[in-house]
Amino acid sequence: MRRPPFRLVPDDISADVVECLEQLHTHAAQGQIYGVAFVVMYKGRRYIANSAGECARNPTFTRGLVAALDDHLRDKMRAS
Repeated sequence: MRRPPFRLVPDDISADVVECLEQLHTHAAQGQIYGVAFVVMYKGRRYIANSAGECARNPTFTRGLVAALDDHLRDKMRAS
């Protein structure tokens, strides 16, 4: 069986992901976060997209938030 020549995504724990989620959890537990829209990439390039809280209840506003994320990612892509 042939192995791919390189791996695009590391197979270890991503410390920055853990740190980000811990910070979000802290803010949510303190009542500072009312809603969240998210995309999660799992091993094997599987992913989910979903929303919760106010983001789930107000999809029109949330689409604007997601558009801001899209703009942010576009700018990061162009900078690299």
